[in-house]
Amino acid sequence: MFDKKRQDETPKNDYAPVREPSTPSAPASGRQALIGSTINIKGDISGDENLVIDGKVEGSIEMGTKEVTIGRSGRVSANVQANVIRIEGEVQGDISGNEKVIISKTGNVQGNIIAPRVTLEDGAKFKGSIDMDPAVSTPVTPIKPMNLTGSQKNESTDSGSKGN
Repeated sequence: MFDKKRQDETPKNDYAPVREPSTPSAPASGRQALIGSTINIKGDISGDENLVIDGKVEGSIEMGTKEVTIGRSGRVSANVQANVIRIEGEVQGDISGNEKVIISKTGNVQGNIIAPRVTLEDGAKFKGSIDMDPAVSTPVTPIKPMNLTGSQKNESTDSGSKGN
């Protein structure tokens, strides 16, 4: 009576199978679209779900309030706009992150970044400019070199040597 097992009882495992995501830093929540490593796209991409790019994209990418991850095998020649942008592959174009932009150690970016928070991991390659305060867009004016005449040059060097 006490030794009988119930028929509906299933044996319990001490472990649960673990499913690895295709891209380790891929967003964990919400819907997600994947552009595979053998896919080439020429054109504009927009949508209302997170996007992982492991293939090649030329054009523009606008994902609004979602996340874009360019995987290690991803090659993007486009301007990218999203809430969060993670780059593990290559990007040629301007990047605009509403929240943040992360360039991993395997990432390579040639273009300008506009985002309130930017992370460049050790080993990341970046060529361009970073604007972390896009609300204040003041034009940068170049500094003009001072043209010193002969007497002004002597005065500036003499004033440095007087004071002994």
